[in-house]
Amino acid sequence: MSDIKPQRPEWGARTTPKLQGNEHWWPDQLTLNVLHQKHPDASPFGPDFSYADAFSQLDVDELSADVDALMTDSQDWWPADWGHYGPFFIRMSWHAAGTYRAMDGRGGGGTGAQRFAPLNSWPDNGNLDKARRLLWPIKKKYGEKISWADLMVFAGNRALETMGFRTFGFGFGRSDIWAPEDDIYWGPETEWLSTNEERYTGTWEDGSRVLDNPLAAVQMGLIYVNPEGPNGVPDAMKSAQDVRETFGRMGMNDRETVALTVGGHTFGKMHGNAPADAVGEAPEGSKVHEMGLGWANKHETGLGEYTITSGLEGAWTPTPTKWDNKYLDTIFAHQWEVKKSPAGANQWEPVEVKEGYWVPDAHVKGKKNPPVMTAADIAMITDPDYLKISKEYHENPDVLADEFARAWYKLLHRDMGPRARYLGPQVPDEVLVWQDPVPEHQGPLVSDEQIAKLKSQIADSGLTVRQLVGTAWSAACTYRQTDHRGGANGARIRLEPQAGWDVNVRSGVPEVIDQLEQIRSASEANISLADMIVLAGSVGVEMAARAAGHDITVPFTPGRTDATQEMTEVDTQAHLEPKHDAFRNYAQTQTTAIPAEHLMVDRAFMLNLSVPQMTALLGGMRAMGVNVGDDQSGILTDRPGQLTNDFFVNLIDMGTVWEPIDENEERFEGRNRGTGEKKWTASRVDLVYGSNSQLRAIAEEYAASGGEERMIDRFVKGWVKVMENDRFDLHR
Repeated sequence: MSDIKPQRPEWGARTTPKLQGNEHWWPDQLTLNVLHQKHPDASPFGPDFSYADAFSQLDVDELSADVDALMTDSQDWWPADWGHYGPFFIRMSWHAAGTYRAMDGRGGGGTGAQRFAPLNSWPDNGNLDKARRLLWPIKKKYGEKISWADLMVFAGNRALETMGFRTFGFGFGRSDIWAPEDDIYWGPETEWLSTNEERYTGTWEDGSRVLDNPLAAVQMGLIYVNPEGPNGVPDAMKSAQDVRETFGRMGMNDRETVALTVGGHTFGKMHGNAPADAVGEAPEGSKVHEMGLGWANKHETGLGEYTITSGLEGAWTPTPTKWDNKYLDTIFAHQWEVKKSPAGANQWEPVEVKEGYWVPDAHVKGKKNPPVMTAADIAMITDPDYLKISKEYHENPDVLADEFARAWYKLLHRDMGPRARYLGPQVPDEVLVWQDPVPEHQGPLVSDEQIAKLKSQIADSGLTVRQLVGTAWSAACTYRQTDHRGGANGARIRLEPQAGWDVNVRSGVPEVIDQLEQIRSASEANISLADMIVLAGSVGVEMAARAAGHDITVPFTPGRTDATQEMTEVDTQAHLEPKHDAFRNYAQTQTTAIPAEHLMVDRAFMLNLSVPQMTALLGGMRAMGVNVGDDQSGILTDRPGQLTNDFFVNLIDMGTVWEPIDENEERFEGRNRGTGEKKWTASRVDLVYGSNSQLRAIAEEYAASGGEERMIDRFVKGWVKVMENDRFDLHR
C-alpha cells in the first residue's frame, strides 16, 4: 500500500469543485429540465399562491406615489443624473421588456428574469443592478402584492409621467419566476459582444445578411444593436439595417421603431466618462462581499461623473429630464461627425454646437457638454424611410407623442398576451390588434342539456376520432406560454393565416370545421365555433376511450368566443405556425437542424405540460392515429382509433428490433427479432420514449399492468390543460 497521502487544501483555503453533470458526459442527450422548471415548491409563496389575488389588495395610487417620490430621493449611494432617476428606470424597464422576440415569444419583462443570469450580467444591462436595488425599499414595503416583474416595468412607466409625458396606460399582472430561464437560446457565441458572424447568414454586400432564427439582438449581450454601429464600426446605413431587423424581430414596424428611438432618447444620457478597463466583473461574477452588485468602477469615485456603462458619454438633448421635441430639434440642427468618448467608444458629436444646444453636465455644476448621438440615432436621419418618419414627427409633435405612447405601451406589454391577463386600474379601454383580442361572451352560456345534445350530434356526424381530436389539437396547440399567444379561443384556425397553414390543410381541418359549423348553426344553443371545436375534440377522446373499454368524461368549460379577421394580426400570427409537431409526427422539411425530440420538448414546454402529461398525450395521439396526412409512423397498434396504451406496450417490447431506414436516422423500422418480419415504422420522437432513460421510466409504467388507466388519466389532464391554456378567465 502506498504511503503517499492525498493532498487536501489548507484550512481557510477555498476551492470550487467542477461538478460534471450528465450534460457534460452526454452532451447530445435529450434533457427534460425545461419541463421541470415549475416545481410547486419553487416559489417562496407556495404552490397555492395567486398573484392576482395578492395584487387585488394593492393600493395602486399609493404605489404610484412611492415610485414617483423615489425619482428624486435616495441620492446617497448611487447619485442620479441631474438628480432624477427617471431615465435610469426607463432604461431598466426598456431592457427588461426589450428582450422579447416575436419569433418564439421568449424574453420580455413578464417574469422578472432580469434579476437572474444571464440578463443580470449582460454588458448591455450594465449598472441596472443598482436600479433594482433602488426599488428594494418599495418592494419590501408591498411584499407579495407587487411582483418584481411588474415593479421594474412600472417604474419606467411612472418615470415618463414624472418627466412630463402622458403614457397610454399600464397593465399589471406579471408573475415572478424564481430561477433563470435556462431554455432560452440567446446565440451561439461563447464570449460577450463577440464580433464574429455566427448568428448571421448572408452578407452585407448583396443585402442578404440576416439574423438566424429566433435571435433578435445583433450581438451576444445586447438588447438590440451595438450603439457604436455594427461590430463597433460607425456606419449609419448599416446600423439602420440592424435596427430595422432587430426591432422587426420584436414585432415593431418602422414608425414604432422611430417613435421608440426618438421618445426613449429624449431622456437621460450614456455613460463612458472613465477608462473601460476600470470596470470590474458583472454581478454574476462579482465577489461575495460585493453582495451581488457588479461593474465596480475603480476610476476616481466610480460614481456620478465617472460612471461607465456603455462606454459612450453624453446626453442626446439639452433637456434630458423633460418630455419635449428637443431630440429631433437637436439631430436636425447639426452636422454630425464621429469622435471618441473618454472610454474610447465611437460616438457622434456636432461639428459645431449651435446656441441653445449645450447640455448641462449631469453632476458638475456649471459645466456644459455637447449633445451626442449613437450610430442608431444617426440612422434615423440617414435611412430614407426613417428620415421621412423623423421629419414628420419633427413637424408634428402631437403625432410623435401619440405614437411613442402606443409603441412604449406595446413594448412593455407585448409578452403579456391578451388584454384579459392585465390587472389594475390603469389598463386603457382601447383594445389593440396585437393583443389578439376576442369578443366578450354575450348571453347565457350553453346549458348542460344543450352540451349533451351537441355531443350526441357530433358523435353521430360521421366525423372520425382522428378528425375530431386532430382538429381540436390543431386549434389549441398553437398556444405558447412564453407570451401567452395562440390557443383555441377565438377560433382563429378558420382565419388567415392559420387556415392556409400546411399542417391544417393536410389534416383536413377546413372540412371538419365546416361540418361543426353546420351542427352549430342548426342548434339553438348559444355556443361559439371555438367552443364547438374543443367540444368536438372531447367527444373524440371519449369515443376513443369507450372503444377501448373505458367510460370517461372529458371536462369541458364553455365560454370561448370567435374572433374576426380584423381582430387578427396576420404577420405575427405567422410565428405561431407549428412547423414541427411531434404529437402528430409532423415536420416541414428543411426548417431546422435541431433534432425532432428536442423540438418535442420545446412544444411541450410551450403548452405548459409536465413530462407524464407530454408522454401520455403523445402515446394516446399515436394510438388514436392522429398523425398529419397519411403518415403511419408511430401508430404502434392493431386497433387505431382507440385510446389504449398500445404505443408503449409495443414500443418497448423486447421482441422488436429497430433499425434506421434513412441516412439521417429520422425514420425507423421495427422487425420481429426472431423472424425479421416488419412490424412497425416509427420516427425519432417515437423511439426516444424507449431510448431516453427518463422517458422510458414513464413509458414502462404506462405499459405495465394498470398502466392504461394511469395513462388515460394523465392524457385527459394534459388534454384539458392544452384546451384551456388560453382561458385566462379561468386562471391567472
